[in-house]
Amino acid sequence: MAEGDVLFVDVVAADRRVWEGEALSVILRTVEGDIGILPNHEPFLAVLVPSAAEVLTAEGKREVIALDGGFITVAENRVSVLSQYGRLAHEISIDEAERELMIAEKKLNEGDNSEQTRQHHDRATAQLVAAKRAQQVR
Repeated sequence: MAEGDVLFVDVVAADRRVWEGEALSVILRTVEGDIGILPNHEPFLAVLVPSAAEVLTAEGKREVIALDGGFITVAENRVSVLSQYGRLAHEISIDEAERELMIAEKKLNEGDNSEQTRQHHDRATAQLVAAKRAQQVR
């Protein structure tokens, strides 16, 4: 593959580098909706919402990553994703994500609308979506 045929993708969370490498495409959810990034995409900056991002690696493998929001920048075939929280789908237990989501939903239904509870809900939702999507890809 020629240099212009791939993207260099770097996904960073507050506590670690979640994934980095060459990719053929990236799909993420912004506040405006889903966006697909291919090589030679125009420069771009956007705010992300909690979701499951997908990276199609240069080797043809699909990586699914749970994000709790953040930012994406694209320039010169480099994609940088910055998020407070990020986990690879294969690191996530569906059972645990479902339990966490139930706990967060219970708190929300009881009137706890704190930032911490909303963030807990968003992370659990993103984890569950990512884990289920990765399971479908296998």
